[in-house]
Amino acid sequence: MAIVPRLLENPQVTTTVMFPPQQHNHNTKGTTMSFHYLSNTPLEKALDEYINILINNGMKYKTEIIPVIKSSGRITATAVYATFCSPHYNASAMDGIAVLASDTFGASETTPITLTKQQYQHVDTGDPLPDGYDAVIMIEDVINIDTGENGDIKLYEAISPWSHIRQIGEDICAGEMILTSFMKISPSAVGALIAGGVSEVTVIKQPIVGFIPTGDEIVPSKTIPKTGEIPEFNSAIFSAMLSNYGAVPKVYDIVPDNKEKIKNALKSAFKECDIVLLGAGSSAGREDYSVSIIGEVGEVVCHGIAIKPGKPTILGHYKGKPVIGLPGYPVSGIIVLDQILRPILDLFNKTGVRKKKYTEATLSKSIVSSLKYKEFVRVRMGYVQDKLIAAPLGGGSGVVTSFMRADGIIEVPQGVEGYSSGEIINVRLLRPLEELQQSLVVIGSHDPLLDELADILRIKHGDILMRSAHVGSMGGLLAIRNGQAHIAGIHLLDEKTGLYNESFIKKMIPDGNIHLIKCVKRQQGLIVKKGNPNNITGIADLNKDNIRYVNRQKGSGTRILIDYLCKKEGIDTSGIYGYDREEFTHTSVAALIASDSADVGLGIYSAAKLYNLDFLHICDEEYDLLIAGHAYNLPMVQKLLTELNSDEFTKRLNNLGGYCRD
Repeated sequence: MAIVPRLLENPQVTTTVMFPPQQHNHNTKGTTMSFHYLSNTPLEKALDEYINILINNGMKYKTEIIPVIKSSGRITATAVYATFCSPHYNASAMDGIAVLASDTFGASETTPITLTKQQYQHVDTGDPLPDGYDAVIMIEDVINIDTGENGDIKLYEAISPWSHIRQIGEDICAGEMILTSFMKISPSAVGALIAGGVSEVTVIKQPIVGFIPTGDEIVPSKTIPKTGEIPEFNSAIFSAMLSNYGAVPKVYDIVPDNKEKIKNALKSAFKECDIVLLGAGSSAGREDYSVSIIGEVGEVVCHGIAIKPGKPTILGHYKGKPVIGLPGYPVSGIIVLDQILRPILDLFNKTGVRKKKYTEATLSKSIVSSLKYKEFVRVRMGYVQDKLIAAPLGGGSGVVTSFMRADGIIEVPQGVEGYSSGEIINVRLLRPLEELQQSLVVIGSHDPLLDELADILRIKHGDILMRSAHVGSMGGLLAIRNGQAHIAGIHLLDEKTGLYNESFIKKMIPDGNIHLIKCVKRQQGLIVKKGNPNNITGIADLNKDNIRYVNRQKGSGTRILIDYLCKKEGIDTSGIYGYDREEFTHTSVAALIASDSADVGLGIYSAAKLYNLDFLHICDEEYDLLIAGHAYNLPMVQKLLTELNSDEFTKRLNNLGGYCRD
């Protein structure tokens, strides 16, 4: 049953080989291209010309000799030939008796033949074929008629010469090519190489890629950062990516914003690495430092690529060794490594250009893109009524969790303004489609209890994944109406009646093909700093001088509530400093207050408790789950409903705080 809000009074061995220039059909010589500082070169043009310049300036790959037993996954540098036959002797293919086939000719069911002990010899699988014999009879076909010294046997079927014998070279012949050049060595190929007498193999040496983090504000990841300091975690992300790309990462110590120190670090890296990544900091003039240093040590090919994120990227080289100046934000760096460095590494490793997997999906929310860039938009995905839905994830270049949560990437071409909600678009897959088919698509209002439910489902029902997108209650309601979600979290207050959700549902989904599940009652209130130093006592204090407010996004239930409360109090929201400053989750509101970036925000008690902040209780509200009619009987939805009533979920709600169940 819906409730009326009750207002209260106080309410994160090496050989060098040159690349053959003919691999790329370009006329450009090995000179620096004429690119302007912070240009806006299209991605495909910049990469194509960059690779051509690298090749013409002597970009090299290397080879090394390694033991075959350690070669799985590596790429052959030359063709590999067998040094002896496999098998290298005529071997019995099974347990039985070795015979001279001609001794068995004429044997049949009506005219069996008897062989004496002198006419056969017992053999096991893999045994050498004894001299004087040319066939093996399976032991199952041997009938003993004399178990004494004579050992006579009877045969009811003749056998052909060389039956059940693995002859010399049946698998591999000496001198035969086992693997061609530039071929990935599979586990079975390792066995074939050993069988062919190959103990060592020449492979492409995995390129060493050095990463130099720079910036006065950057501190080691193990350090607890002070205000203004940023933990250096880009190297961990990039190292993992490089290992997956077939490279050997080498991370250097953080270099402060000092031109000579950065230049010396770059020179040292060029001596030790095949490719160098120069990580930018966020200090003023940082890009000028990077581009000028690369230009002084080597040559700058391009500065500024028409991609978002990643525009400030610098492409350069030193005697054919690539150097890439990366933007400081992690998502920008991830995009640059994926779009630019990976093709270069594929060239180094001779793997050929890896094909990216794409699929069609229906967009759940419009995307607006700049015409100036090729934009990479992260999305969460899942199947709803056999239709793949893509929900854009919020977050800019510094929000690395958006990449962690992403199931795919929409590549919006340069010159395209964006895509409309409901439009069918191509999405590059970051996860297998099979995994997405077992996903619950939850779009709507944020609440930490959704994360707890997702964890419980994962523990108890490992094949179910929840794909949540925080777009606010109104966005969730629209997603259900448009067939783009299984479930939506909603808490929409009707100002006229003081009731939650039902009037909005009746208005927007009049056919009633939905199920409204009463989930929890939760405490909404003003989240303030510990000790409430600004002496905030209620909604009326939000427009005080020097009070910094942080709001939720338009369309969210919390935004509708604060609009209603301000209207009820007769407060002009244009006079509230920060009222247009929007965040997409309760925890992000609390985090800003805890970090002294804001003084107050309306949110739920559990977010305040998480950050050890004070909480002024304003009202109790209903947070419900709206389930699409077509989804209600799905097994994964029924499992979620079961867990919703479980003791484990109740225990977790109590730990979060600020919730109650009817």
